Parts: sequence; structure tokens; C-alpha cells
Amino acid sequence: MARIDPEVFLRLIRGETRGPLAALGRMGLGLGAAGYGVAVAARNAAFDRGLKAVHHARVPVVSVGNLTLGGTGKTPMVEWLARWYRERGLRVCLISRGYGRADAVNDEALVLEENLPDVPHLQDPDRSRLAEIAVDELEAELILLDDGFQHRRLARDLDLVLLDALDPFGLGRIFPRGLLREPASSLRRAGAVIVSRADLVPAERRAWIRDEARRHAPSVPILEARHAPRDLVDGEGSVGTLDGLPGRAVAAFCGIGNPVGFRRTIESLGCRLVDLRVFPDHHPYSADDVDGLVRWAGATGAELVLTTQKDLVKLRLSNLGDAPLRALRIGLELLGDARPLEGLLAGLIPESRPVPGA
Repeated sequence: MARIDPEVFLRLIRGETRGPLAALGRMGLGLGAAGYGVAVAARNAAFDRGLKAVHHARVPVVSVGNLTLGGTGKTPMVEWLARWYRERGLRVCLISRGYGRADAVNDEALVLEENLPDVPHLQDPDRSRLAEIAVDELEAELILLDDGFQHRRLARDLDLVLLDALDPFGLGRIFPRGLLREPASSLRRAGAVIVSRADLVPAERRAWIRDEARRHAPSVPILEARHAPRDLVDGEGSVGTLDGLPGRAVAAFCGIGNPVGFRRTIESLGCRLVDLRVFPDHHPYSADDVDGLVRWAGATGAELVLTTQKDLVKLRLSNLGDAPLRALRIGLELLGDARPLEGLLAGLIPESRPVPGA
């Protein structure tokens, strides 16, 4: 079955592609979205009414998820949470489904393994079974469930939902007519909402997002965060600073769910972005891809090529031809008062544990 170009799909559902065929295509996607929406509503109702079984882990579970398809910054959020709990002495285990994997761990897992070497990460579609393994074999005291908002079979003590400030509500439509995995009304299940990449939009946009979120979840804390560039990493894992980037001619490529966010982050560093090449999310780079990237990098005349850590962990290269290749490593940074979130997190720490700084 032919793979649909993500950019072509996005232009279609945004209404940027015009003409009778495009209108007919959107109509067909709308019919598909209606059926998908009914299925999602029925599934959620079954869990809400106790008609579907829920597995309860023997330790607290914190889920990080979102409403939309594409990247909202879940991996930096998971990393932030793991560090927060590790600093308080808890044995943490990450579990996830493992999207984009073949017979090995996927790119997010490779990034987390590199950034959190002391935190184990288990991947399998059966996350209830993983929760048992985490407790029995790894002696985990707390489980972080990555991309877990729609996975309701494993009960969680706290649901954190990320909304990407660049497109928080998936064009306001259910997939495939839009990018919503489920309606925005599902935010009522959230324990807290975090608006990611909040620094990349104006204040009035941020206020609108908060108002919309409160309309669906009036009693939950709403926080804002940014993806803060931390450093540059090469294919060997060596770390360099961000010094010298302003004004430098940079080419970039990525295979992530939100390339617009990556572009905005690069531009915020003052680089002169000469070209951005976009691959599908979770793209498995082949030898032909690398050859093409070498030719492309040379043609751009860039002094430096930047990519994401998710992409570089699959390539493990430090150069593309004559151009140095570096990953821009990102860390999540909460904006404003973090105490509402930290209070929720601290409430899951066993009473025998100290809670410094909470």
C-alpha cells in the first residue's frame, strides 16, 4: 500500500489544496472521521462505565500523553519527570508501546537511553504486562507511561496531557479530517495540562489555549513549558555548546511529528537557516538517504547541519560530507510557577520517602 506524503495530507486537511478533487477528498476524510469518532466515543464510554477491564499496577503510574497526532514534546516531558523523581530517590521505569519500532527499540527510546542511562525503558504493546515486569523484575517504585492518554487499559494515578501551542487542538477535527486522536472534551480526564512550545506563540494565543482547555477541564492546573535548546551532540555522543550559532549558515533536516517546532527552535537561536529537509515521523534512514543528505548538505553551502536527537541516534554520524552534523538537544523547561504540578507529583511519592524541594 502506497505511503501518503505527510505534507500532502496536511495541505489537504488544512484546506490549502484547492479544487473539486481536493474538496471531494476532504468530504471522504470527513466521513472517515465520523466513523472514527463514533468508535473512539464507544471505547471511552466502555472504560468510563467499567465495561472494559482496567489493570492497576502496584506502584503509582504517571501518564504523559496528548490529544493529537504528531509531536507535542512528550519525550522531553518524560525526561523531565524521570529526572524529577530520580532526584528524590525513586526507582523509576519508563514503559511505552514502541511506535516506529521493527525488531528493536524505537528512536524515542534511544534518546531516553542516552539522556537517562539510569532509568530503564520497556517497550511492548501490552503495557499492563510491562508494568508487572517493572515492579517484579526492576523493583520500580514509580512507572512513567509514555504516550499513554489513549491507552486506558493500564490505570494511572496522574494523567498529564500536552497541548502543542503551535496546533493545540489538531485543526479542531477528528482524524483523518483533522489531527485529533479524540475530542478536546477528553481533557476532562486530565490531571494537569501542559502547553508545550508556549514561548513560540504570542501571549493572546496562549491565553486562548488556556481558556479552551479550561472550558473542557475547568478544575485542572494548566502550565506552560518551552523546549529549551541545551547543547549540541555529535554522532559519538560528544557534547558541545550553542556558542557561535548566531548568524551561522545552517541547514537542517528531521523526521519528527512537528517539523515546524524544530524550525522555530533553530530560528530562535539566531541561525541563518538556509534549508530544512523534512522526512516522515520515525523515518528509518537508509544508505541511499545518507547519500542524498550528503549531496543536499553540499549543495546548500551550509557551515553546519543540524538535526534532532531522535534522528541522530539512528544515523550515528558526525559529518555529512564536509559539513559537520550535530543534533540540537532539547530539554523541557516549565514557565512560571511549577508548584501546582510538583504538588501533584509529590503526592505520589511514598510517605517513607523525603520530598526535598517539593
